Amino acid sequence: TEGGQDIVGIDLRIGDIIGTYAGQVSEVGMYDWDGSLGIDAELAKIRYNSDGLVTAIAQDVHDNEVLMLAWMNEESLQMTLAEGRMVYWSRSRSELWRKGDTSGDHQTVCEAYYDCDGDTLLFKVVQHGGGACHTGERTCFFRSLGDSE
Repeated sequence: TEGGQDIVGIDLRIGDIIGTYAGQVSEVGMYDWDGSLGIDAELAKIRYNSDGLVTAIAQDVHDNEVLMLAWMNEESLQMTLAEGRMVYWSRSRSELWRKGDTSGDHQTVCEAYYDCDGDTLLFKVVQHGGGACHTGERTCFFRSLGDSE
């Protein structure tokens, strides 16, 4: 598709990319998800748990570092796809959580995948700002098991 990429049967057309995607995305603009290529059928394959949630992993599109794991409900997934910006569900606050609204450290979606069981989502993102973690770290996975600090 001109101006887009086929990702798990989803046609992702990137609106305003400056530069080309080869790990060199400077700035990502709006995303237009084309439902005519089966996005509704793809979304129907997502399996939410008994609380109506699905795990979502954010991974840096440039270096593949896992940035964070969070939860999404159907509404936050729809908002993420519509806006091209990560929107999660906060289990502790029981509300939608648009990543970066408070901190400014938002995530722009470049690619979206789901696993073989349909119960985990993977988003390759551009991380803007200081980091993905609420502690200020670049990734939530900055501690290793056995690290006493």
